[in-house]
Amino acid sequence: MILTTARQCRALLKRSRTVALVGASKNPVRPSSTVFSYLRTQGRFEVTPINPAMTQLDGIKAYGSLTAYAQERGAPDIVDVFRKPSEVLELTREAIAVGARAIWFQYGVINDAAIRLADEAGLDVVVDRCIKVESERR
Repeated sequence: MILTTARQCRALLKRSRTVALVGASKNPVRPSSTVFSYLRTQGRFEVTPINPAMTQLDGIKAYGSLTAYAQERGAPDIVDVFRKPSEVLELTREAIAVGARAIWFQYGVINDAAIRLADEAGLDVVVDRCIKVESERR
């Protein structure tokens, strides 16, 4: 189901515990770094970086792929995506394959084929919204 309202996003966040953050970065000026730090320190979520170029971020083990994450930890509740739109179709297939419950495409990450695929597979889908911003809403 494609979630389009703030209320639907809040409900997804309320029922979720684990977030696999794809495209996490050590660079503090990147939005993925800010979002990772926020989610990690606010205490609601167990957030894990997914990036093949790192082994850890802020002391948290990083995984090279969603598949590697799921093999060790099980399916994430939310896959939060910081990737180029042209790169997310294969990532969406991987999220479906590992049993993720939702995929969250951050601001500007819009790929109609990936959105449709995730929706048809039964995932909750959030598009062009920031998980940090939605988490801060009351």
